[in-house]
Amino acid sequence: FLAGSYAILSPLPAVGGSEGVGEVLEVGRRVAALRPGDSGLGTWRTRGVFPEELLLKVPRDIPVLCAATLSVNPCTAYRMLADFQPLAPGDSVIQNGANSGVGQAVIQIAKASGIKTINVVRDRPDLPKLVERLMALGADHVITEEMLRKPEMKEIFKSIPKPRLALNCVGGKSTTEMLRHLQPKGIMVTYGGMAKQPVTVPVSAFIFRDVQLRGFWMTQWKRDHAQDQQSLASMIDALCQLIRRGQLAAPACTEVPLQDYKVALEASMKPFTSSKQILL
Repeated sequence: FLAGSYAILSPLPAVGGSEGVGEVLEVGRRVAALRPGDSGLGTWRTRGVFPEELLLKVPRDIPVLCAATLSVNPCTAYRMLADFQPLAPGDSVIQNGANSGVGQAVIQIAKASGIKTINVVRDRPDLPKLVERLMALGADHVITEEMLRKPEMKEIFKSIPKPRLALNCVGGKSTTEMLRHLQPKGIMVTYGGMAKQPVTVPVSAFIFRDVQLRGFWMTQWKRDHAQDQQSLASMIDALCQLIRRGQLAAPACTEVPLQDYKVALEASMKPFTSSKQILL
C-alpha cells in the first residue's frame, strides 16, 4: 500500500494501515450503537473521526493484540477455509507462506476444525526455530519449498490424504510445485504474490486433474457483503470464540511506538521476518 503497488491507491496525503484497534473517546448525539462494517481505514494515527457504520465493535474480553490483528489476516484465513471447498475433519490443506499472518491463522483455525495442514516455508538460517513455532500453533507438517519435489512427500501422504485445497500467497515456482500435490478437482486460492512472479500451471493439471484456480481479496468480500452485515458479524464472532478458547492467538508481533514508524518499516522489509510490526 505504501509503495503504491497495491490495488487501492489513496489520494495523498493518506493515512497508512488497514488493521488496528482503538478506543472510542466520544460519540455524537445521534450515534445509537457501533455496528459491524468495513474496517479498511488508515490506522497509523493517534485520533480520527468516523461515521459509526465504518467501525467494528470488538468484544472487550479480547486481548488487544488479537483485536488489533483481527480484521484482515484471520478473516482472510477463515473465508478461504470456509468458502471454496467443503472440508471435513481429517481433510488436509496445503499452503505456502505459512509463517505469514494469514498462514498462522490458517494453521490455528484448521486445527480447531480437525483439518490437517501441510505448511510450506522458505529455507532460512533459523528454520528449526520456525518449524517449532508453527508446530506449537498446531501445524501437522512444516516443509521447505525444496521438499515439495522430493520423495519424502510420499511419506506425508501415507498418514494424511492429499489436499483438496491449496492456499497461495507467493506465486512462481513454489505455486507450481504445490499444485502437483492437489487432489483431482482440487482448488488453489491465490491471495498474495510475494515472489512477484506469475502463477504457472501445467496444462495437464487442468485437463487430467481438473484443478481450479481462484483468487481472494478480503476487501472485495467486504464490498460484496456490505448489505449483509450479519455475515461479517457472525465471522467476527466465530473468530472471537476461537480466541476466547485459546485456539487462535495473535501472530508473532513486535510493538513499536508510533513515532518510531521508520524502524517498523525497515523491519517489515527485511527478508524472513516472521513478526508483525504493531504501531502503538
